[in-house]
Amino acid sequence: MLDQDKKLELESRARDIREDIVTMIGVGKAGHLGGSCSLADIITVLYFYKMKHNPSEPRMKDRDRFLLSKGHAAIVQYAALMECGYFDKDAHIHTLKKLGSRLQGHPDMRKLPGIEANTGSLGQGVSLAAGLAAGLKLDGLDSCVYVAVGDGELAEGQLWEAFMAASNFQLDNLRVIIDRNGLQATGRTADRFRIGSIEDKMRAFGFEVLVIDGHDMQQIAEALDKADEVKEKPVCIIADTVKGKGIPFAEGVAGFHNGTLTQEQYEEALQDLRCVSRTEA
Repeated sequence: MLDQDKKLELESRARDIREDIVTMIGVGKAGHLGGSCSLADIITVLYFYKMKHNPSEPRMKDRDRFLLSKGHAAIVQYAALMECGYFDKDAHIHTLKKLGSRLQGHPDMRKLPGIEANTGSLGQGVSLAAGLAAGLKLDGLDSCVYVAVGDGELAEGQLWEAFMAASNFQLDNLRVIIDRNGLQATGRTADRFRIGSIEDKMRAFGFEVLVIDGHDMQQIAEALDKADEVKEKPVCIIADTVKGKGIPFAEGVAGFHNGTLTQEQYEEALQDLRCVSRTEA
């Protein structure tokens, strides 16, 4: 359980990460604002509370691993990595998707420390994560693999094959986090591809299932801690989130899945985030 000081620290970190997301996208350049902001609180808890990792030794053998199956939301991971000190924030924050930049539209493990796999072709991330989790078990390492999946991404068949495999091999060091923000590129997920109850399906596929508010630091931390107690089966954390969370004009708006910001919207987004920071200080 988080104490109040740690909870406030994480909330402040999440605001910094959202500010970095907006800054990286900038003005007039398409960027995945919505799905990056919906994951920001979860990413914050992972990197600043839960995961075992070391920016000074990014390839340390017993580190926990994080993969972003919904790789189009790479901006949120870039923000976390720069806030942790994996690379120089000032040198790179304005280079997103520029020719030759280390911050490409999808994660590239050849360009940045802290990226475990190249992801973004939707549906493939859990297969990669399950393979890593199985390898860690074979090596006798007490490390976990966390993988973030979009709810719209669940239409991809390969994910369900990977879920079955993870259950079959009893990968209790695997944590699948489903970012259930209810929207995808062109509208409501439920209107594009109905899959029914995610909870029932994941239980049927052999997972321990936890459902949380994906913007409540306490609930996120408690779910991640509870996952450590589960043995002989993988864990699925279904996080109910809001696309564009933290930026009022973008919240719940499908157009900001991969939209552009005007100068006015850019300034408004930064102002909103900074005002919240001052109010809660």
